[in-house]
Amino acid sequence: MHERSSGAELAEQLRKELDRYSPGGKLPSSRALVERFRVSPVTVSRALAHLAAEGLVVTRPGAGAFKARPRESAAPAGDTSWQEVALSADGSAEPSPRTVDASGVLVSLASPPPGVIEFNSGYLHPSLQPEQAMGAALSRAGRRPGVWARPPVEGVPELREWFARSIGGAITAAEVIVAAGGQSALTTALRALAPPGAPVLVESPTYPGMLAIARAAGLRPVPVPVDADGVRPALLADAFRASGARVFVCQPLFQNPTGAVLSVERRGEVLRIARGAGAFVVEDDFVRRLVHEDAGPLPAPLAAEDPDGVVVHVSSLTKATSPSFRVGALAARGPVLERLRAIQVVDTFFVPRPLQEAALELVGSPAWPRHLRAVSRELRNRRDALTTELRMRLPELALPHIPSGGYHLWLRLPDGTDEPALVAGALRAGVAVTPGRPYFSAEPPAGHLRLSFAGVAGAGEIAEGVRRLATAVNGSTAGL
Repeated sequence: MHERSSGAELAEQLRKELDRYSPGGKLPSSRALVERFRVSPVTVSRALAHLAAEGLVVTRPGAGAFKARPRESAAPAGDTSWQEVALSADGSAEPSPRTVDASGVLVSLASPPPGVIEFNSGYLHPSLQPEQAMGAALSRAGRRPGVWARPPVEGVPELREWFARSIGGAITAAEVIVAAGGQSALTTALRALAPPGAPVLVESPTYPGMLAIARAAGLRPVPVPVDADGVRPALLADAFRASGARVFVCQPLFQNPTGAVLSVERRGEVLRIARGAGAFVVEDDFVRRLVHEDAGPLPAPLAAEDPDGVVVHVSSLTKATSPSFRVGALAARGPVLERLRAIQVVDTFFVPRPLQEAALELVGSPAWPRHLRAVSRELRNRRDALTTELRMRLPELALPHIPSGGYHLWLRLPDGTDEPALVAGALRAGVAVTPGRPYFSAEPPAGHLRLSFAGVAGAGEIAEGVRRLATAVNGSTAGL
């Protein structure tokens, strides 16, 4: 059992026993709790930290933990109704109001209730995360001289060099900016490349987090359909002409949610079309490090084949490590690089140096390639297990493409299925799934579900999750 899980369980036990103590009363010592519950000192420390964060106990160094005294009654709530007028008036003169809808993002970030199987996760299950390697890297980084000093705003030079080598081609460290994860890098890129009110071309379907970034910046997402070989070049050219857009955002490798890989024939076409339109291509290379064991050689990033500065490249370590390991990169050539740098400096100053140094320690350790190989093998096994279970229990859900990278499958629902009702029914049955609607910037052609196989515990949980989903699907389609 993970320390953080057992820490939460011990906190729950202690929470139930707090009534035995008077306010200010001392709890048993850490040593006594270790012996009584047969847990480690780290688990006891985590449990007490849980209770302290909730305001239930107070810890005093050298003295121990004490039951907190009751809080004074809260002050009366103020009247915040005036904000409705202020917030609605703020965007009244804008052609594209900068509304922020995080619902599509929260689906993959929210933690379902206990006992619910997570087919909606956007991250690796804790058992797949390199927790020991990350902990060791953070420890080594903490001992580096100057680790708490201010880093260069563009990032630690050695980490920029590592990202440049990962991208390949003629990209140099001088053309890389270290960012606080992929979402932050995409936000910086869109703010740098398009003014409020401008159109931005997006794949359809596409990542809801990117649509949320665009809309929050006052941009107008214009969909360009994707098929099994990636974005369709003829429709991309049409969209550039019709909209006048100067930005196209895409995921050429294992696209989210379809899993499509932009074909060799289309790669050059996409760059040529964008160059002809005087437009940038924002390449979100988000899961290159989550390739499956049977994938074969991967195509290089588009940025590696772009001498003219058309591509602004975004990549991240987060998907292959942990949701909290938020280190990524922006890479670009030409004058746009200075604009990207300026926006990031204004927004965040820089990525904390200890995290950058820890990233360097991690990717330079022997544990890193071992971790990637293990994840590659396990993701293939989980993908195959999920595919097999779906074909056996839910053959009515169309699975047009089985990807060889990434962490999810994209399913089309039978015509007439009520997608929101199915998602709600699945949650009642004990399985959380991601609805397809947030992935479309316009009306979707059909109902869809995205099922992640990375955030579950293993093949047994996959089988049980599909069984629960089948219960919900059969209930929702009974009248069709």
